[in-house]
Amino acid sequence: MADHPLTERLAELEKRKEQARQPGSDRSVDRQHSRGKMLARERVEYLLDDGSFHELDMLARHRNPDLPERPYTDGVITGWGTVDGRKVFVFSQDFTLFGGALGEVFAEKIHKLMDLALSVGAPVIGLNDGAGARIQEGPVSLASYGGIFYRNVLASGVTPQISVIMGPCAGGAVYSPAMTDFIFMVDQTSYMFITGPDVVKTVTGEDVTQQELGGAMTHASKSGIATFISPDDKACLDDVRYLLSFLPSNNMEEPPAFSSGDDPHRRTPELLDLIPASANQPYDMRKVVEAVADDGEFFEYFSHWAQNIVCGFARLGGMPVGIVGNQPMFFAGVLDIEASEKAARFVRTCDSFNIPLITFVDVPGFLPGIDQEHGGIIRHGAKLLYAYCEATVPRIQVITRKAYGGAYVVMNSKSIGADLAYAWPSAELAVMGASGAVEIVYRKELTDAADPEARRAELIEEYTERWLTPYIAAERGYIDDVIDPTDTRFKLIAGLELLRSKREELPRRKHGNVPL
Repeated sequence: MADHPLTERLAELEKRKEQARQPGSDRSVDRQHSRGKMLARERVEYLLDDGSFHELDMLARHRNPDLPERPYTDGVITGWGTVDGRKVFVFSQDFTLFGGALGEVFAEKIHKLMDLALSVGAPVIGLNDGAGARIQEGPVSLASYGGIFYRNVLASGVTPQISVIMGPCAGGAVYSPAMTDFIFMVDQTSYMFITGPDVVKTVTGEDVTQQELGGAMTHASKSGIATFISPDDKACLDDVRYLLSFLPSNNMEEPPAFSSGDDPHRRTPELLDLIPASANQPYDMRKVVEAVADDGEFFEYFSHWAQNIVCGFARLGGMPVGIVGNQPMFFAGVLDIEASEKAARFVRTCDSFNIPLITFVDVPGFLPGIDQEHGGIIRHGAKLLYAYCEATVPRIQVITRKAYGGAYVVMNSKSIGADLAYAWPSAELAVMGASGAVEIVYRKELTDAADPEARRAELIEEYTERWLTPYIAAERGYIDDVIDPTDTRFKLIAGLELLRSKREELPRRKHGNVPL
């Protein structure tokens, strides 16, 4: 072998690849590690199954031979591998080379990766840790970003796109993650913003830190940008792997099902004691979800934002499902601008990737107020209504308590296309609550009554007994059955099994005009 003509060339190849595997300077590596951050290649190796990574464009580098530095990879690692044996594509920005800033070659590598992922129907995971566009490359960098944005839109709803923010992500770089399906952020070490603290201070005079302006908790709780946050890099990548277990590889496949050791016939007696005696007392809708889900596992979506509605992924009988539920623990579970947006986005995501939807309803209405009306609650509420109406995946509704007014209709009611609708005996289906209804319907009678308070109490009791029950709706077929709460899990799994063969086509059109 020593005399083989390829020996020297193979040695040269290995030398170049070894150089490509090296990060930047020792100082830059130490800085990453001192901040608790993994290196770009360490992240890829941790995320993917052992030995599954196939790198692309490892030997790519800047085309200008006069540059003092032309490191291989050009600051981004790209390729494909597997997660739990399933194919995924990944790019990982290397902050130790050019600060992870995007240039022409860097972007071309990502373009190629995204094109290949779309053609074979596999998810793309972007590990972002970069300083934005390379200023030295001017409009070339900006055009290169445009190519990424365009591909994000082409892949939207076709293959899952996951953005993982593991360091800085600023300026135009934020718009690619913003158009992907899910955004993960690492607490304290990642941040996203259009303009940084220095520009904010110059323009507005406001003093703000990077984390206050665009840190993980800011985007998880205030802006509704960060879908999931994690305490460190490894926990974040573990969460990405977990999310992928609920998602199909593309929109033509069914989500992956796993046999569960949790008995599909298991009853849920704990739900009997969950609903308080008073309709005005709160309870935790998460406990309902955890009671019915396989092994009590629930992966919550935007857990820190719009907390008056709960969304997330679970399994029922081994099948992935998307859960939406009003949360009485926050603002009595009313729908407001942020809750409507959060749930609408989630419903559309599930529908894109063939994930059935389970909706738990306990909604007293839309949040009243000048700020809500002027902020466009009508338009934002219509987003959720539109999302449910457009969804063709199996859809099941369970009314646990309040189902009042238009908010009930919006929450996946039978009238807007739910395949199955169940109610617990505690369900209250009405235009509004008893107190408000009595004040309107019996206003004159109360004015003329000798004892208005006593008469009001009588009328409220009469209204409650006559109208605030699920039985009128059941008589009309607006709900399919009134069920014992202990049978909820069994009923949902049976319904999902029934609906597995559901096929529904929307009218032929270019696309709908969602009220953005």
